[in-house]
Amino acid sequence: MAVAVRHFKLTVEYEGTKFAGFQWQKDQRTVQGELEKTIAKVMQEPIRILGAGRTDAGVHATGQVIKFQTCNGIPVDRIPYALNAEMPSDIRIRRAEKTSAEFHPRYDAKSRRYAYLIDNKRFPSVLLRRVATHVPQRLDADRMQLAADYLVGTHNFASFEAAGSDRTGSSVRDLTLFRVRRDGSRIRMGVVANAFLYKMVRNMVGTLIQVGMGRVPSEHVGEIIESCNRKMAGPTAPPQGLCLVKVSY
Repeated sequence: MAVAVRHFKLTVEYEGTKFAGFQWQKDQRTVQGELEKTIAKVMQEPIRILGAGRTDAGVHATGQVIKFQTCNGIPVDRIPYALNAEMPSDIRIRRAEKTSAEFHPRYDAKSRRYAYLIDNKRFPSVLLRRVATHVPQRLDADRMQLAADYLVGTHNFASFEAAGSDRTGSSVRDLTLFRVRRDGSRIRMGVVANAFLYKMVRNMVGTLIQVGMGRVPSEHVGEIIESCNRKMAGPTAPPQGLCLVKVSY
């Protein structure tokens, strides 16, 4: 009797500090590598996963989505418990759902939401050092929001794509939300788009930090977009402030 193959969608949270990124790399500790190793151990069969986003080294996630298939008959509601019992302490499975063979967590995604956190005071917080970027100079969040407004819409975001991208298609993306707000000594940013270019969020944040410092006028962001020139945009913001919050389908 043939054993039925079952397909599962997992929502995954991880702290990216000690990972060389999400995607598998030889001789490197990666999120994909740890997930495949642990799921294989629990399911007692070789496992390969598909992920919604390839986060960089040091970038975190509370809503990464992966898919795997298995012949193991474990009930879906037991999967998070079984996997979390074996997972390293910097990865947790938040939810498990049945899905179809056709589902692809990356190509079927309608949008991704990222958050970026800045610790904006003179001396950095010890407790935030792994999950926030420290900027000692006070930032003008209102000016940053004015600049962020230029980024909302359908644009060619080539100016915010880092070198080393393996992109083969268009660099046009539809960015539907970019919010910047001050929360005491913290600057919180939230950005949503149908998809992002390589290091696009961190390059946009790096540009907005320059605006917040008063080094670049808010309206200059529109010119940066039109230029399609990476050299026109600001530096790449550090990875630790960035978190993949949600992937929507």
